[in-house]
Amino acid sequence: MKGKTISLLGLMIALSAVGASIKIPAVIDSVALDALPALLAAALLGVRAGAITGALGHLFSALIGGFPLGPMHLLIAVEMAILVWSFGILFKQNKRILASLVFIVGNAFIAPVPFIFLMNKGFYFAIVPSLLIGSFLNTVLAVILIPRLSLLTQQVLKKRDAH
Repeated sequence: MKGKTISLLGLMIALSAVGASIKIPAVIDSVALDALPALLAAALLGVRAGAITGALGHLFSALIGGFPLGPMHLLIAVEMAILVWSFGILFKQNKRILASLVFIVGNAFIAPVPFIFLMNKGFYFAIVPSLLIGSFLNTVLAVILIPRLSLLTQQVLKKRDAH
């Protein structure tokens, strides 16, 4: 990564920390708007930057919420990285609706599946509605903001690389 890209990645990670403090009412206190900057980073800076932002964003959200699931948050951080990576690949291929659906369905319904075995089905069914709302909000806001920020990001990166 070049210097300006690393700076923008730092900005996205910082924004993810801010989003982590905007909580969505849930059974656990780690559902938040932390994925929005990760989705932006995946589309604007590349899938690697998005995955890093997604994983760290979830960990910030879990930290702010008091790590209610303990070390299981590391699993969730990996899941977030994979989901954001997938979103970024599909978004770059101009499959924006598919990218959005993969992220929403993956985050709301598939990512919490391990908790059926680690906790119980009741926990799974209790967390899914909040995850669905959070995934939907993060994704819709990202899809709205990406085209608006794309030109600006390209100009900033191009200007810096020219120097």
